[in-house]
Amino acid sequence: MTALFESGTIFSGGWVAAHGGDTAIVEPATGAELGRTGVADASDVDAACAGAAAARQEWAAATFSDRAAVLRKAGAAIEASFAELRDWVVRETGAVPDMAAFAVGVAAQECYEAAALASQPPGQLLPTAEPRLSMLRRVPVGVVGVISPFNVPLILSIRSVAPALALGNAVVLKPDIRTPVSGGFAIARVFAEAGLPDGVLHVLPGGPDAGTALVANPHVRVISFTGSTAVGRKVGELAAKHLKRAHLELGGNSALVVLDDADVERAVSAGSWGSFLHQGQICMTTGRHLVHERVAESYVEALAAHATALPVGNPATEKVALGPLIDEGQLGKVHDLVTSTVDAGARLASGGTHDGLFYRPTVLDRVGTGMPAYANEVFGPVAPVVRFGSEDEAVALATDSEYGLSLSILTGDAMRGLALAERIPTGIVHVNDQTVNDEAVAPFGGVAASGTGARFGGLANLDAFTESRWITVRGQIPAYPF
Repeated sequence: MTALFESGTIFSGGWVAAHGGDTAIVEPATGAELGRTGVADASDVDAACAGAAAARQEWAAATFSDRAAVLRKAGAAIEASFAELRDWVVRETGAVPDMAAFAVGVAAQECYEAAALASQPPGQLLPTAEPRLSMLRRVPVGVVGVISPFNVPLILSIRSVAPALALGNAVVLKPDIRTPVSGGFAIARVFAEAGLPDGVLHVLPGGPDAGTALVANPHVRVISFTGSTAVGRKVGELAAKHLKRAHLELGGNSALVVLDDADVERAVSAGSWGSFLHQGQICMTTGRHLVHERVAESYVEALAAHATALPVGNPATEKVALGPLIDEGQLGKVHDLVTSTVDAGARLASGGTHDGLFYRPTVLDRVGTGMPAYANEVFGPVAPVVRFGSEDEAVALATDSEYGLSLSILTGDAMRGLALAERIPTGIVHVNDQTVNDEAVAPFGGVAASGTGARFGGLANLDAFTESRWITVRGQIPAYPF
């Protein structure tokens, strides 16, 4: 596994020492040290941003076919390193192998889709009342700062890095200090193998001080942040202070609505997957199960049985459905939300216990809207169930959240589900599927406290990582009155 990592260093156009010291990369499932990573401080970030600014002009001047070729080679390098990358994701994040394999596959696809961006029309001709040529041209923003989280770091880093590079920008990436390999070093390696020029991509794992320095640095014109809503608000405020764009993909507390005509057995399977996949550590995780009272008893009983039967353990050595939570801090948060919700009157239908970082999939029944596990993003394998009696009540419950990321509606009548979805504001809707879906070709983003809208995926990346420039050309200089 050392092929992706060199102890005590950071990648910044080459392997160099970090000024913030170093720290262990810890495997959540075992507590074992996988290696050590350098920790970037503000001075490292400033140096990387200056280096990126110096390197970006030559990269932006490269032909679109040259940039596309690098992106395609990066995608191929990811596929060629499939097993190694999958194993790093498993051990570094606690993902089960199928989830890790999905992440690697999406990462490769992000590179291929980004390659296609490089040859998109760079602008459009505009009408004009003057005797001149008038046009809008998309130009690279320059340097893009990317801040990615621990939960699905490979996808959540590369989905900004790849399109930003394809469109002619340089990138400074700050992955979470807990997942620097799959969130950063691995990406740096595949792009180096693909022929990306030195200095165009910098990877600097670091803490809040490094993140603050990245947002504030004058060379950085766009920030792409994925993480919690609380931190996202701070990033947005700091970016606004420095008059730069911030694309924020934040938290969620996504509702799965089970209507009275839904196939309960299939609804339970969807709900279980939506809440327990990757230990619930996904922004789109099903955080609230809103179930019609006519089917609620059978739904809860079956969901609890599903949860009880799911194996939990070390995904690197056992065939399990759930691995560990990322660390003790996340474990404490999840367990506090579960116990405080039960103390508030909810019924613990299954789970609610843990062995170290291995938290049992948990079902909470008779949850009230003011209870902690309902009102907050849990970010753990917890399924709170609330019952409703009418579609109007379901709409009120689904809308009663500060978040607006993903929405699922399960029903025997797809058009009924689509009509209901029109009444609930979210960035993503899935009728007759659970809330956790992702494709490189689709726009991704939430509304309200879940972020600033669709800024990732497909053509949305054109708006995210370019500026619009108005250009006019006259055949000769006009004569003016003075």
